[in-house]
Amino acid sequence: MNVWRLLGTSIFLAVLCVGVSAYGQDKDKKDADKKADADKKADKDKTDKDKKDDKDKKDDKDKKAEVGGGGTSLQWKAFDKAGTPFYQQMDTTTKQTIKVMNMEVKQNQAQTFYISWTPEKKDDKGNFVVKQEIMGVKMDIEIGGNKITFDSTAKEQPPNPLTDFFKALVGAKFTLTIDPKSMQVSKIDGRTKFIEDLTKANPQLKALLEQILSEDALKQMADPVFGALPPGGDVPKDKAWKRDSTLNMGPIGTYKTTYNYTLKDTKGDVATIDVATKLEYTAPPKDKGAEGLPFRITSAKLQGDKGTGTIEFNTKEGRIDSSKMSLELKGDLTIDIAGMMTDVTLDQKQDSTLKTLEKKDLPASIQPK
Repeated sequence: MNVWRLLGTSIFLAVLCVGVSAYGQDKDKKDADKKADADKKADKDKTDKDKKDDKDKKDDKDKKAEVGGGGTSLQWKAFDKAGTPFYQQMDTTTKQTIKVMNMEVKQNQAQTFYISWTPEKKDDKGNFVVKQEIMGVKMDIEIGGNKITFDSTAKEQPPNPLTDFFKALVGAKFTLTIDPKSMQVSKIDGRTKFIEDLTKANPQLKALLEQILSEDALKQMADPVFGALPPGGDVPKDKAWKRDSTLNMGPIGTYKTTYNYTLKDTKGDVATIDVATKLEYTAPPKDKGAEGLPFRITSAKLQGDKGTGTIEFNTKEGRIDSSKMSLELKGDLTIDIAGMMTDVTLDQKQDSTLKTLEKKDLPASIQPK
């Protein structure tokens, strides 16, 4: 704006000089008076313009101060480029101690999923249509001293009772329809085939998986990948927002999670977001059958209120670079095993990490062609 103001002043002075020459010397006084008036007007215009520019600068500065101290925009952009995939590695470790009838059973579990996300298009309502594929799976489970391992990225691996089940996870594909405003999954396709593939080796699991892997449950499982962003995108530093998620897993019960997010810092293209998580568990309704489980949960008092985490969001790419989450879940349950009521005490800690990978960072055996 300053450039245009200076250019306008120059043109005005040039026109003024031409006018003085045309009118002649006998008009000097009159023209001088006109020039003086014009100069005064120009000075006033310049002063008014300077004041406006100063106000515009102040408004811009105040606006930037409102948004993260530097204008942090947390807009999801990773689905804007149709046909351009990105990849993520999700790692979860779980340490669990269960006490049943004075016996203590420990379970340690480590799992890794390699996921690809490929935006396909926008539908007629402007929603993102995205294909999700499970490219690889690693499992390392130890229950009461018994170990089960699986690694789809390895050439050879020892067989175990769950090998066929784990193999069915690899290559599973879903098509998600995502609302760009709320960044919530409104529709998910591929569930029926997924359950059919998982139950080929063990048809008895079908009734249970139909309940656990409901359409709503699969939607909720996908949300953490992009559901951390606030409505509207722009967030002031130290400003908090929250998100509630309810995961109904049928006969296993319902998990209600509240995520509290706070934008803490922005350096370069990376915004750091702190996360505090609270989880509440509710037992399934009393009239709910076991649905394929060898027991039925009749009552429970479980809570996790010490969940913490950090998300690093890439503002340039418009996606999560990495995240770390920890959650403790403790409490008591009463389960019905063949008519016998048994009290169970649960103490569990879970750590999860997510990081976005380049194609070259994927294991060689699952590199896309």
